[in-house]
Formats: sequence, structure tokens, C-alpha cells
Amino acid sequence: MAAVDGNSTADHIAGGWYSAPDLRLRDHRFNVPLNYSLDHSSSPKISVFAREVVAVGKEEQPLPYLLYLQGGPGFECPRPTEAGGWISRACEEYRVILMDQRGTGLSTSLTPSSMSQVKSAEDLVNYLRHFRADNIVHDAEFIRKRLVPGAGPWTILGQSFGGFCAVTYLSFAPKGLKHVLITGGLPPIGKGCTADAVYRAGFEQLVHQNEKYYKRFPQDIEIVHDVVNYLAESEGGGVPLPSGGILTPRGLQLLGLSGLGSSTGFERLHYLFERVWDPVIVQGAKRRISDYFLNAYERWIAFDANPLYALLHESIYCQGASSLWSAHRIRAENENKFDAIEAAKGSRPVLFTGEMIFPWLFDEVHALRPFKDAAQLLAEKKDWPSLYDIAALEDNKVPVAAAVYYEDMYVNFKLSKETASQIAGIRLWITNEYMHSGLRDAGSKVLDHLLAMLNGKKPLF
Repeated sequence: MAAVDGNSTADHIAGGWYSAPDLRLRDHRFNVPLNYSLDHSSSPKISVFAREVVAVGKEEQPLPYLLYLQGGPGFECPRPTEAGGWISRACEEYRVILMDQRGTGLSTSLTPSSMSQVKSAEDLVNYLRHFRADNIVHDAEFIRKRLVPGAGPWTILGQSFGGFCAVTYLSFAPKGLKHVLITGGLPPIGKGCTADAVYRAGFEQLVHQNEKYYKRFPQDIEIVHDVVNYLAESEGGGVPLPSGGILTPRGLQLLGLSGLGSSTGFERLHYLFERVWDPVIVQGAKRRISDYFLNAYERWIAFDANPLYALLHESIYCQGASSLWSAHRIRAENENKFDAIEAAKGSRPVLFTGEMIFPWLFDEVHALRPFKDAAQLLAEKKDWPSLYDIAALEDNKVPVAAAVYYEDMYVNFKLSKETASQIAGIRLWITNEYMHSGLRDAGSKVLDHLLAMLNGKKPLF
């Protein structure tokens, strides 16, 4: 039986209700196995945190449950400060569960400092192998059976990587699901490692996004040229970052991860470059990159807060095969377009990169340096278990509605369509009205549209 209002069971502690504007919230902590393949009593335990959210006055109403699966990998769930967006819409009819996926937020968070407790790269890899979608789904099932009355099924909403987790859920635990909603998160589900196909398609889309950016802000071509030349000519090929890392030309290109793929990203990137240089207030002083820009750069890439993203990103594409630094290899195939220094020497725009992790990050980013050897072992690891069951998906009985964004820089449209063709009964909403960040930007509209697709309010074709 689920614990409530401060009462507890051995593996579940629930707090009391508290308030945010127009919302009531309650915290839950679950003591779950690190390794579900072991007997429950013999596996080491970790804590998984979930926040229950309802509209004010609905605390005791028998509402159906909706579990939100966050994007990532390696990012915690949003922290509601008030009713709004998709959460407000969901709370009209659901009891929302915001689960910090294992290793993030309040779920035995894996930060640079906490991971430093693990003394060898091999031991860290053996620990991190339990933090992919398969075990996130195990955690969700663990929680569902303790929260939902009668251990009944619940609806899940998966955004981006959360959609990957939702397809894993459909593959291995469909009896726990009433409905599945996915936004920008249909994964490639082929055997082996699908990362090469993802990055080949990704680099093609990246070129398109860069072209659109520079068409919007053509004045930035010369600004970025100047920055790249300055970095390349600096001692050591870059300038020191506040954290102790180094900003190099290829590191500068990482700004495309946040700047090219979401709404307002173009504008934010442009305004960032507006303040790249310190003003020269003393005649003869040398020009230098501003502290404002260097600090903002580190906030944009944010590997200090979410190192799991860098460590596990390519593994989300692996089933029984290694990634072998897929993004790095595929970039090499496109280096004639993405070589920043050569572009800056000529007249070509410097192209930014996207959702890609490269081995040199573990040299240039201070927070990642201690995990360089573990990252290499993860890239070489072959024995990743299956994340999807194509036969089960082709026989799917759970109603699924998915928003597929036509110009999604992170989850490729063509690959998403291929996956959808293998999930029985899925209904797609294909739109270019929103980018990958549609759920954040227009959450109530996006969620309302998906729910309408499942309840008959939208046409069946």
C-alpha cells in the first residue's frame, strides 16, 4: 500500500502536501534496486525521487495518473513554480508524477563530485551501465505499483529521450500502460548501434539549421570568424574557461546544441555573440573575449551539472554493440564542412554542431576530465542489453499518440517515421509549427492535441 502524508513503508516515503501557485505538491522517495536483474534483497539500493502534482483542491480526488518522462539523458524533471504550460493542462484531469530519472536531480544524483567517490574507471562503468532506459522503466514500474491504487495502469508522457523511454516501456512492460503520449521522441529501434544513422541524418539537418541561422543573422558570420581566429591563435589553441577548462574553436561550435534546435535559440545565440568581446577602454589594450561570454558559454553547455548526458548519450543508441564515438567518426566524414578554423580562414560560415558528444570534450571540459577513461570504456562497451522489442511493438495494443516535429534537429523526422511504422496503432501528429521544444513552448496546446487524438476529438487520419 502506498505511503501517504509522512507515513512510510520499507521502500517508499511520502511527504505532506505543500503549495505552489494554483498547485498542490507532494514528494515521494523510493528505495529501488540499482540492478533489477539481482534479487531485490541482494542488489545495492539507490533512491528515486518523484513529485506528485495536482490542481488545488484535487488532492483527494480519484484522478488517473500521468507519469512524465523527461528528456536527456541525464536531466532532472522540471520544478513547478506555478500552474502553467503542459502541467496545468495535465492537472485538469490527471494526478501528475514528475520522476527524476535515476542519477538526476534528487534520485541519487550522479554529479562530478558524487562520481568521484568511485575510484576506478571500470567500477564507474559497471555502475553507470544501470542508468539507461531499461532501468528507468523498471523504476517507473516500481513506483506505479506503489502509487497507483490497485497497481493499475497509468498514462505516460515522454519528451525527447523520455519518448525513447516510453518506447522501451511499450516493449517490456505494456501492461502498466493505459495511454502513451510522445513529443519529439521516437527513437531508432534497430539492433546493434543506430548512432551512425542518427548522426549522419543529424549532420544533414545541422547544415540546414546553420544556413537558417546565418540567413537570419548574416552579421554573425564575421563575428564568429573573428572569435575562431582569436581562439586558434591563442596559446594552447584556446582560452581558459572560468571552471578551469579551455574554450577552443571546436568547443565554440558546441553552442549549436542549445542555439540551433529550439525556439528562440537563434535569437539567444545572436545576443550571446553581441557581448563576446570586452570593450577596449584603455588605448592600446589587447582585445579579449569577455568574462560575460565565457561564463555564459559554460552555462550553455552545463556538463558540470549533468555529466551523465556526456557519459551516456551515445549508449542510448546501443543494443548489443558499441558506439565507438559515433558522432566523432561521422563528423570526420563531414570535416570539410565543419572544420571551424578552415572556415574562418576562408569565406565560409563556421558551422555549429548539435546533440553530439566528442571524445575531446573529456580533455577540454573541466568537469568531464576525471571521467575520460570511463567515457572511453563506455564507447567501447559491446554488451548493452536490448532496449526495444520490435515483435512486441508490432503487436502493440496500448493507444499511442506522438508529436513528430518536421524540422527536429535532435530526433530526425525520417528516422521517427521509420520507427512509427513498427509500432502498431500509433497515431502521428506531424507538424512544423513547433520545434523540438514544442512541449516547453506551447505545452498546453501540444498536450491537448495529443489527448484529443486519443479521445476521438481529432480525425482518425
